[in-house]
Amino acid sequence: MRIIGPSELILNPDGSIYHINLKPEHIAPNIIFVGDQNRVEKVSKHFDHIEFTTQKREFKSVVGSLNNKRFTVISTGIGPDNIDIVLNEIDALVNIDLESRTVKSRLTSLNIVRMGTSGSFQDDIPVDSIVLGKYGLGFDGVMHSYKTNNLFETELENAFIEHTSYSELKSRPYIIKNSEILEKTLNSEEIFAGITATAGGFYGPQGRVLRLEVQDKYLNEKIQSFKHKDLRVTNLEMETSVIYGLSKLLGHKAVSMNAIIANRANLTFSKDPYKAIEKMIKYSLQKLSE
Repeated sequence: MRIIGPSELILNPDGSIYHINLKPEHIAPNIIFVGDQNRVEKVSKHFDHIEFTTQKREFKSVVGSLNNKRFTVISTGIGPDNIDIVLNEIDALVNIDLESRTVKSRLTSLNIVRMGTSGSFQDDIPVDSIVLGKYGLGFDGVMHSYKTNNLFETELENAFIEHTSYSELKSRPYIIKNSEILEKTLNSEEIFAGITATAGGFYGPQGRVLRLEVQDKYLNEKIQSFKHKDLRVTNLEMETSVIYGLSKLLGHKAVSMNAIIANRANLTFSKDPYKAIEKMIKYSLQKLSE
């Protein structure tokens, strides 16, 4: 049996895991990821009961319950690299015996829902709407660090790469399906659904130009026009693809919900993004707690 060394699984003096400062008892069956630490309380204020809260760096967590269902809300900060930290650490808390430093023989599967903000790629997906990611499209490269075991949607990836003439100098885009079980729970006629793209940065990686030119100034237009069967890229953010990838590899269920606060196709921005975020939070919590 492999023993995981202290340099690989780092614990704090109080026994909590290194970055997110949580212990196994703080991980509920239902996990909610938000990017902004201030959004944790915007979610947890709807709970019937709060049992625990903590914060270390950008990672703020609240454990509570709603309609007799237990939730852990964690702020991940921005970007796929932070998702790599948070998702591996919450999995370690439920699936690794921290005393023996060995993987448990009986593994736990968590429900993981991202409640984020995003920009729409499509004219007909307006600001203040909600998008559910059926697939995550990763431009970030994080999942290429792992043995992915035929995880990727290769046909869809190849069609996207051909359509966009994607540069071979960049990390190969990867596409991963969400949890169909959680999609069924959260989807409705109120929601747009499609491919949620994940960038490794906010400016150049998302085609924004301030003082620096981007490698392909037409990439966003090509992403917007991509269609494969009944799928298109609906929105762009910075977390979903890694959430889907690591969740699938580790045996968890994951889905991403995004409040659309910008529309990249028509260059508009929500007049009240906080109202749009609150709408997405209330909708998602209602579906998850039914």
